[in-house]
Amino acid sequence: MTVAVVMGVSGSGKTTIAKDLAKALGARFLEGDDLHPPANVEKMSRGTPLDDADRLPWLKRIAQQIDAWRLRGEAGVVTCSALKRSYRDMLIGDRPDVVLVYLRGSRELIQKRMAARHAHFMPVALLDSQFATLQEPTPDERPVIVDVGGTPAEIVAAIVAELKIRAG
Repeated sequence: MTVAVVMGVSGSGKTTIAKDLAKALGARFLEGDDLHPPANVEKMSRGTPLDDADRLPWLKRIAQQIDAWRLRGEAGVVTCSALKRSYRDMLIGDRPDVVLVYLRGSRELIQKRMAARHAHFMPVALLDSQFATLQEPTPDERPVIVDVGGTPAEIVAAIVAELKIRAG
């Protein structure tokens, strides 16, 4: 594994888990949301879901960062909601050294977590649109799937254990 893409709906714990995972793996960390154009952040802050046209430049920027890490032989962990298969195809595609980590959780648990967050641009009101858009990864995408009901340490340990099994 060179790069892990940590995906899930807003509030699933992507940032927390990805930071801890990067530390555990000795990898670079990138918050994918930091690559959103200001217009996207403004749109989401107003409670308006992004459409595919909004997401395209953002996804391209994340894919460019993934390729830069790979070119330099650096390990990296990046967050990205990656809710649709077509988005994941852009980020992972035919890159065998990029692994998808899907943080799966119930709407109820994630809504509770989002309600407890402060100073985040994504309002709880957009959670329904996130779940409506979500296309869960299929086996052919070779995802590492973890339930977000545990503690961050438990979740990261489960991911690291699965990555070790896959590495042989």
